[in-house]
Amino acid sequence: MSQAEPEIGNPRFEVRVTADTHFGWIRTRLSVERTMMSWLRTAVSLIGFGFAIEQFFVRMRQMPGVAPAYLPNAPTYLGLALIFAGIVSLLVSIRQYLWTARYLRSGSFIPVAGMRSDAMHSPVLGVAILLTGIGIFAFFAVLLHFL
Repeated sequence: MSQAEPEIGNPRFEVRVTADTHFGWIRTRLSVERTMMSWLRTAVSLIGFGFAIEQFFVRMRQMPGVAPAYLPNAPTYLGLALIFAGIVSLLVSIRQYLWTARYLRSGSFIPVAGMRSDAMHSPVLGVAILLTGIGIFAFFAVLLHFL
């Protein structure tokens, strides 16, 4: 079994189905959601700062009376790097979220979770995918404006 796959067949420990175990599972699941939202905040900040830095210096170059910069393309490179870092952090967080959520819904956790197969899913994954698309759009908008 690879390291990326959750353990399903051979449990590492005994899971007893009790109320406190169920509520512990819920706390863990909500913790996964909070962690994902923290990743989203960080990624949005990186993408936003990258775009804002690039736009600020583009507008500043267009102002009359402003001396030309020593490295005029440095803000664009920094902006692209920050946007790219935000996109990568979103992709890493989506992968980690999916792995952890699948682990918590598998194996001996099924009776503890008390979930059916048609259980409601969290919207945080949809938001992460949407933000990834926005980040990719921002990256190419800055890149194509630069070229």
